[in-house]
Amino acid sequence: MTRRSTRKLASAEPRLPRRWALGGALVGGLVGLVLCAPARWLAQGLAQSSGEHLLLADASGSVWNGSGVLVLQGGPGSRDAASLPGRLSWSVGLDGWQPVLRLRQDCCINDTLSLRVQPGWGRLRLDLPAQDQWLARVPAAWLGGLGTPWNTLQLSGSLRLSARQLSLQYQGGQWQQQGQLDFELVNIGSRVSTLAPLGSYKLSLVGDAQKPGLTRIELQTLDGALQLQGQGRVGEGQRLQFQGEASAATGRETALNNLLNIIGRRQGARSVITIG
Repeated sequence: MTRRSTRKLASAEPRLPRRWALGGALVGGLVGLVLCAPARWLAQGLAQSSGEHLLLADASGSVWNGSGVLVLQGGPGSRDAASLPGRLSWSVGLDGWQPVLRLRQDCCINDTLSLRVQPGWGRLRLDLPAQDQWLARVPAAWLGGLGTPWNTLQLSGSLRLSARQLSLQYQGGQWQQQGQLDFELVNIGSRVSTLAPLGSYKLSLVGDAQKPGLTRIELQTLDGALQLQGQGRVGEGQRLQFQGEASAATGRETALNNLLNIIGRRQGARSVITIG
């Protein structure tokens, strides 16, 4: 071996440990960044994916274990906002090899809400294990944060959430749903009507198995003086289309006349509700 080659080997040997040390430091830094990712990153992701309708205010902790205040608002630049009492707390753990997101909030979540998480490149999937009980219950007044017409109606009563075989996937800036998500509005009242309660209603969001990305909307009256019904869908681009109607039960026409004028376009005894 020549002296030149010997010198090359000698000069290369000290560089290898330095490169390994630098690589280890970079990997360690990335792992540390992921493990300590601040909760505000999660808040930013929730705001973006919900079109700034659902916010996580005063977020603290990390992406993996933290808490914040859930706020509902009318969208970007909206002056209307309403928050749930107390704080929503979350933690991410493992069930076997499956990541699980656990949510708790004393005011509103039934025990602990557990969602199985399937992350992927540019996508995120959340699966809800089968449950027989309702998942969450929030004051109907919370909907006032969405702005018109909810802030005018100022609802009382409660909004109860349940699901069947529910799976949500976020990809390409859009949410896709499989299974069914039900919102029950229980003993609803409004400041624009002297009649209380107005009734109880069920709004169902049903993922279309034949057309991925399409969610059907079904509204029905469970009981009450105010009769509501309608159908719609959320399709590509998250565009909402809904056609429904409201009417008064026999003998309640006078008491509900003002409310029917507000919630839709009057056509005789009916009030037509059109969105999109």
